Amino acid sequence: MAKTVGAVPSFPLSGRALLQSGLEKIGLAGEDVPAGEETPARRGATSLIPLLEQYMGELELFNAVFDLVGADTRDDLIVRHILDSLAPWKAVAALLARKAGSTLADAGTGAGFPGIPLALLFSQTPVFLLERMSKRCAFLNGLRAVLRLSTVSVLEGEIEKASGPYDVVVFRAFRPLEPPMFTALSRLVCPGGSLAAWKARRDKIEAEMAPLGREGVLWESKPVQVPFLDHEERHLVIIPR
Repeated sequence: MAKTVGAVPSFPLSGRALLQSGLEKIGLAGEDVPAGEETPARRGATSLIPLLEQYMGELELFNAVFDLVGADTRDDLIVRHILDSLAPWKAVAALLARKAGSTLADAGTGAGFPGIPLALLFSQTPVFLLERMSKRCAFLNGLRAVLRLSTVSVLEGEIEKASGPYDVVVFRAFRPLEPPMFTALSRLVCPGGSLAAWKARRDKIEAEMAPLGREGVLWESKPVQVPFLDHEERHLVIIPR
């Protein structure tokens, strides 16, 4: 659990030990796992940790120039962005496993969350990063080269004008899911695919989803436990098409 010292949260571990422990807590310890009937191919902690550390290094190097992410320390970046992005990986894997060769798009990816951690985890899944800001797209394209992310594509433009469709569309720390935004996002989803939204408190989710529910939109909310954030409520909201 995180403790706050002054304005900066303090965690029980630091650096690589914090990342490794967090990955173990969400079931990503060990070696790579090949694709199976119920899950896409994925990396284990052994190969995932160096890539995530390289990603964080690039973020720290370019954050001031590109205004990429808010994090006070490397440990804060690990917990609140990396582990938060990866915590619901099993639910995302289940959505991807519904069809062979599934694609994943991250709408409004910003600095690459959750799209880059998911692309690093699901090593064979085509991932499309949708971002409207040119400077962030420049960072993401540079990151693709540095990390040799052949499965990742960066698409610049507004969500409302983005092309598709994709099997799974994810979004985190994005605009509220109001009816116009839901319409824009849902058109990016293949028939039989799903939207998956990283959200916080259940009561706020219910209030946000109420207008869509009145229009007959079905959704479910899965509790998500982010390592070292036991006191903060997290959910993954899944909306099938």
